[in-house]
Amino acid sequence: MIAELLPPDVGTAESSVVVSEEVLFPAERALIDQAVAKRRAEFATARHCARRALAEVEIGPAPVLRGSSREPLWPYGIVGSVTHSAGYHAAAVGRITRYGSIGIDCEPHEPLPDGVLDQICLPGERAQLVGIDDQHWDRLLFSAKESVYKTWFPLARRWLGFHDARIALRCDGTFDVQILVHGPIRALRGRWLADDRWIATAIALRVDQSRTNVTDG
Repeated sequence: MIAELLPPDVGTAESSVVVSEEVLFPAERALIDQAVAKRRAEFATARHCARRALAEVEIGPAPVLRGSSREPLWPYGIVGSVTHSAGYHAAAVGRITRYGSIGIDCEPHEPLPDGVLDQICLPGERAQLVGIDDQHWDRLLFSAKESVYKTWFPLARRWLGFHDARIALRCDGTFDVQILVHGPIRALRGRWLADDRWIATAIALRVDQSRTNVTDG
């Protein structure tokens, strides 16, 4: 699903099968020594996807470690994003000569838990999205905001709350984003896709777009 949402020069990989921790570099394995088995499996599979995605942009196997905010630390010259949900893992990477940032997210195609929508939804977002037929638009909105955050954080290095970005989802499989706080970007355009099991969203911010997106902050 992720590959369909991103340009062809972005490396992508996905997996619905959990892989062994044996695929991890020692430095990666050290990051999850104290984690429960489920978390270790998610981490290993996401890192396996990351290496396959890196190979698509001709980057050899290398550890993908973790920053202070739990973000993936990519090899020099690379930007990217990972996502994992129960039964689905994916990664996407691009070269910094072409992309300023990349954000991806995948969620189960089912309604959000009770009360979550009220925590993430801005006034006006609820009304404009109800016309998107055959999708759990609340989950789609959540996924889009997750992709926005993953795109924002590597550039801003600070938190972006759910109410700090206004999403306009469109029935053609795109969404527009208005950032409501000062920072390195003020607007984004993403894409979404859904099937019977999953909802996926992705943003690839090209270098030329990031240069024209700058705001005071």
